[in-house]
Amino acid sequence: MNSEVFEALALLEKERGIPVDFMLDKIKKAILTACKNSYNGNEDAIINMDPATGAFEVYLRKTVVEEVTDKGKEISLLDARKIDPNAAVDDKVGVHLNTKEFGRIAAQTARNIIRQGIRDGERGQVMQEFQSRHQELVTASVERMDPRTGAATLKIGKAEAVLPKSEQVGTEDLKEGDLVKVYVVDVKEGEKGPRAVISRTHPDLVKRLFETEVPEIYDGTVEIKSVSREAGSRTKLAVYSRNPDVDAVGACIGPRGARVSSVVNELGGEKIDIVEYSEDPVKFIASALSPADVLSVEVDAEGAHACHVTVPDSQLSLAIGNKGQNARLAAKLTGWKIDIRPESGFYKSEESQPKESDEAAMEETEE
Repeated sequence: MNSEVFEALALLEKERGIPVDFMLDKIKKAILTACKNSYNGNEDAIINMDPATGAFEVYLRKTVVEEVTDKGKEISLLDARKIDPNAAVDDKVGVHLNTKEFGRIAAQTARNIIRQGIRDGERGQVMQEFQSRHQELVTASVERMDPRTGAATLKIGKAEAVLPKSEQVGTEDLKEGDLVKVYVVDVKEGEKGPRAVISRTHPDLVKRLFETEVPEIYDGTVEIKSVSREAGSRTKLAVYSRNPDVDAVGACIGPRGARVSSVVNELGGEKIDIVEYSEDPVKFIASALSPADVLSVEVDAEGAHACHVTVPDSQLSLAIGNKGQNARLAAKLTGWKIDIRPESGFYKSEESQPKESDEAAMEETEE
């Protein structure tokens, strides 16, 4: 019988990853609780459980007395000397227990504690699984899709996590069985157990993808300084090289664009602009507005982290971007408020006249 207990614990560790020692502690706690319930509050027990030898013994310590008034806590001198011939009044002796003799309620309580132990062990494994991948890129498989909310339940290792519709790229159509890369934003402990907050739209997803594709980023030669992203549409990436002999932008693009193409494919065709970071805000802001050409950048003297950028009239729409996207992403990338103006100072020609959406974008960048 004892060997079956240890075999079950070994199987539990193998199949569910719950350590044998963890469950032994839970079983000991369950036995102590059963002793307390069955022997008038007496939980002074010695429990010997050793998987190596197969030993599983429980001894309830009772006080030796001349006359027993509490069978749960006391033992007569005559009975005590059957266990220990040298026993004397007021000594403590260990009475061997048969755990099958526990009362029904005590046994049920013990079973509940063990079941809770298994649940706690599984929660601990899930938490450990998630914490080891916190703020990392992981490959997950789509287990099922919720047709009502559009949320996807993903399998990450032995654990499950939910990818809400709001954290999915709008252009994607996930299906059961698909393998997708997600970013583990956070790990939280809730009433129903550990929960991983995962995303396909987080800017750091792009950062981690480039880390896997570009050896120079992985070894620290090239550093990603900042990322701004509108998931499914466009991302801007600012990179910096610590080695003057290494071109940061070129390293990220890769031979014939292979590295950036791999990231673009993973993101379903999302456009990616890679620009060079500079400590000089004038240079950095001019690069961030790529692919537009910039004539000048005038930094606000009041130190409000705002600037005025001048571009050729013909480049105005390109600098602002569709619905203001290029200017918006450049502002997020640099952390500066960017006011974009044409070289002429006003919109006089049809070619340089911005659309209503561009005017709105300009107002947004000015705010």
